[in-house]
Amino acid sequence: MTIPAFFKTQEAMTLGALLCVIALLFIAKRIILVRLTRKARSQDSSMAGIYRILVLSLDAPLTLFIFLVIIVLGRFLLIWPGIIDKDIAAIVDHVVKAGLILTLFLFFERFFTYSLRRYQNQSTLVKNTSGIAGGAIRAILASLALLIILSTMGVSITPVIASLGITSLAVALALQPTLENFFSGLQLVVDKPIRIGDFIELDSGEQGFVEKIGWRSTWVRMLPNNIVIMPNSKLSNSKLINYYYPERELSVPVEVGVHYNSDLDKVEDICLEVAKYTLKHHEYGVETYEPFVLFHTFDNSSINLTVMLRTKEYFNRFFIKSAFIKMLKKRFDEEGIVIPFPITALNVDQENAAAILAAAKSPEATIPPEKSS
Repeated sequence: MTIPAFFKTQEAMTLGALLCVIALLFIAKRIILVRLTRKARSQDSSMAGIYRILVLSLDAPLTLFIFLVIIVLGRFLLIWPGIIDKDIAAIVDHVVKAGLILTLFLFFERFFTYSLRRYQNQSTLVKNTSGIAGGAIRAILASLALLIILSTMGVSITPVIASLGITSLAVALALQPTLENFFSGLQLVVDKPIRIGDFIELDSGEQGFVEKIGWRSTWVRMLPNNIVIMPNSKLSNSKLINYYYPERELSVPVEVGVHYNSDLDKVEDICLEVAKYTLKHHEYGVETYEPFVLFHTFDNSSINLTVMLRTKEYFNRFFIKSAFIKMLKKRFDEEGIVIPFPITALNVDQENAAAILAAAKSPEATIPPEKSS
């Protein structure tokens, strides 16, 4: 065997070994993810959630780690026959170190992000802070990764850290609206005037469900299924109504008018009977609530009263009110109770008599006495 043939055989064997190592690494990655997935499916305890988070968090970092291993192996293979010099090898070393730091950053960032998504429905605090906490964690990890990469490359980070105190003032002035929204978002999360899922009414009159409390803005999904995006600074300084606080149940007043000839005791009994039946059998009614009736106005054509119901949450008030009105109208028709139309009655005789009396009392209407001749 000649020397060139020997080197060709060595290169082929080296290339084959490199391909085998790459294949083994990808196989090992597949085995790790498959086993974690099986454990996630077989566990019924809280560890199942951890295994699912690890499966999602390790996929991309493991792939990046495999590529770094390939770069390291390629470096040794190229520097051994002298294809690359030591300067290029040093650059490759710095790239590999930076890649390892980025791999760790990617893993921790994905781990914290998926953990927040996984447990946000189990804790109100995590649910309300998931948007702000996710952004803060990414910023902190990215800053740490950048500083560590600069340190490993031989760049002194002490002046960088020292200059942060000087540049922070300029950054704060330049990003004043953004920082105001960020700290307002923290205030909303800590003070809890609103929570994710709450039904609120803004001071502009718009109503909707709180979709997300982010580091810059709060998203409110309106009833027509569109989104209103409010800056946190404006939301924290505005007046709003939270229909889910302190509890979701709320009273539903229903205005009713009956004819003056109606028996008010009978009207009250029928209204209470229908109200109790509605609260008991309607899916949005509060069965334990005791409804009541209040007569409050002698109107032009009716005696007005208010029937007080109770529903499980604000959005359901439309349905329970509609069901009560339909059932009450049916009972009034059966019992002969009249709901009068708005009318205005004119008593013509009374008006004429009043006009004649006023004319008789007027001085202009007095006839003066005749003079004697």
